[in-house]
Amino acid sequence: MLTKEQFHEKISAGLRFLDGATGSNLQKAGMPRGCCTEEWILAHPEALLDLQRRYVEAGAQILYAPTFQAQPIPLEKVGLADQTEAINAKLAQLTRSVSADILVAGDLTTLAAFMDSYDEANFDVMVENYRRQIRGLIDGGVDILAAETLMYPLEAEAILTAAELEGAGAALYTFTMQPDGSLFSGRDAGTVLRDLEEAGAAAVGFNCVAADMMTPYLVSKLRRSVKGPLVCKPNAGIPVIGDDQVVRYPMSPEEFAAIMADCAKMGATLLGGCCGTAPAFIAALKGIL
Repeated sequence: MLTKEQFHEKISAGLRFLDGATGSNLQKAGMPRGCCTEEWILAHPEALLDLQRRYVEAGAQILYAPTFQAQPIPLEKVGLADQTEAINAKLAQLTRSVSADILVAGDLTTLAAFMDSYDEANFDVMVENYRRQIRGLIDGGVDILAAETLMYPLEAEAILTAAELEGAGAALYTFTMQPDGSLFSGRDAGTVLRDLEEAGAAAVGFNCVAADMMTPYLVSKLRRSVKGPLVCKPNAGIPVIGDDQVVRYPMSPEEFAAIMADCAKMGATLLGGCCGTAPAFIAALKGIL
């Protein structure tokens, strides 16, 4: 893995482009709703490889391995907890095979849907879950870790602790948050991100926030607290649920790119997309910048 200093050197030449959504695009490729994404990808690797190749062609320089919920607790639901390390390693290696010219990020996320409460009593449980995942990601050869869609400061602390215990290198931390710069736990996001940065995070920021006219303001507000690389990875607008119960995102690639260009002006340095985005969004983003 890269150290924080090595990662900063890699991105020091200017803006760096992340990829976009994975799950929604795999569903378009035939992945059933409600299945275990990681298990489905291992059975249908070409669907992921095709998507990630298109992201690279669009300009993405950092690909997230499809390990979003490949922690033991979620994998236990499908009887795969004992294969946690192997699954993470295989999925990281799959993304690594896409291109030799990109960085591979091992993807981790919140355990909120699987925890009764977020308090110190569950801290050791979270650390052990993230340790096993990180161990597999390191075995799979990831360059960095990317903890995304976090909701509570305690889970970021658990990931930070797990990463240190496993000897991991550079790690990015992004929260889903409200447009006013507060986390859904009520904490001020700027304060939390600054604390993470001081604790050793290689980059901090947000993802899974609707891209709209408030997004550049959010970047500007966070930039006052964050000194290092700032991650901006929003959704393609506010989702709409149709009569068919399918979630759709209203923004075109061009609309998304225009807002992201403003985010870059406000100080975002690592730019990509979350829910509702696709390779065309990354291509439009790179084109406008």
